[in-house]
Amino acid sequence: MLIREIILVAVGLLSGAATAAGSFALITSLGVVPRMAGKSSTAVHVIAYENAIILGGIVGNILSIFAGLKILIGTGLLIVFGVTAGIFVGCLAAALAEVLQVWPVLFRRSGIKTGMNIGMVCFALGKMAGSFYFFSVLYRR
Repeated sequence: MLIREIILVAVGLLSGAATAAGSFALITSLGVVPRMAGKSSTAVHVIAYENAIILGGIVGNILSIFAGLKILIGTGLLIVFGVTAGIFVGCLAAALAEVLQVWPVLFRRSGIKTGMNIGMVCFALGKMAGSFYFFSVLYRR
């Protein structure tokens, strides 16, 4: 019985490490952190950004494993967390789309010649509206 528990712990830790390595490799290969630091003129803080991403991954894993764990942060901090998490996920999705060159292919195939920036903003606003709808209406059920 003890051997089985040890094997389960080892498999769980190794699987988690492999998943985390893949996630952070994707973030690194997309260059999200250096690009955001360059655009915001805060390139000197890249190490702090990377540490915050790693800390966020660790805390997120702890909260997903221990689902009954309650963290009382208040509505204000919950709003700040939601906004910053949404910005990060949006930047990650936009960087992935940019690397895969989704936008130019989409606009070329649909015949749109101008308004690429407006189209991207509309996509982002639609994603935001869908997220608000999901979390405010559907998630509460």
